[in-house]
Amino acid sequence: MVFKIYRWNPENSEKPYISSYPIDLNECGPMVLDALLKIKNEQDSTLTFRRSCREGICGSCAMNIDGENTLACIKRIDPSLKEVRVYPLPHMFVIKDLVPDLSNFYAQYKSIEPWIQRKDFQNGEESGLEYYQSKNDRTKLDGLYECILCACCSTSCPSYWWNSDKYLGPAILLQAYRWIIDSRDHATKERLMFLEDPFRLYRCHTIMNCTKTCPKHLNPGKAIAKIKKNISLFM
Repeated sequence: MVFKIYRWNPENSEKPYISSYPIDLNECGPMVLDALLKIKNEQDSTLTFRRSCREGICGSCAMNIDGENTLACIKRIDPSLKEVRVYPLPHMFVIKDLVPDLSNFYAQYKSIEPWIQRKDFQNGEESGLEYYQSKNDRTKLDGLYECILCACCSTSCPSYWWNSDKYLGPAILLQAYRWIIDSRDHATKERLMFLEDPFRLYRCHTIMNCTKTCPKHLNPGKAIAKIKKNISLFM
């Protein structure tokens, strides 16, 4: 099998190109990340990509494999194929090879203030008490807290491709809804007011690429629809 991998080094004047690397699957692990590590260790040490946990938890190895945004560590190599094409996440600035620049993505995550906000803090300080939830309220967070911020969904969204400077994208909106629906949080109205914007929220056109590509099998499209419903109820 041949792995065809996107290459680009901004430190030289070369244009982006594709490098081909033959891999004997009998001497390689079953996942795409195994092949990338084998290529880096045995064929080309200059190949650059992110990876960490190898368990589909950290989101570091998110990339586009054969046209699908997914995690290299949980993407199984199909032995029936003659070649595998590997690219960085689409429509993002590339730092080098398979490493996208996620600065804007993380800045957007910070903008939704992803932490519990309480009105009973004394002088801005926590009371030191635990904030309990009922089992029913805790269940509402299922399908939301599991997001690992890999950006697979946002970079599969055409609306995010064209408006990533203003539209928050499915990953961040799913995270926003996770805090909106949290029974321990007191800033629901403020969070909804922040999102009620023609670009931050309403650039979602329910294309549903986000839900289709999510490697954790979450449904950002459903979360976005619930944010819109909450705005109509609260505002």
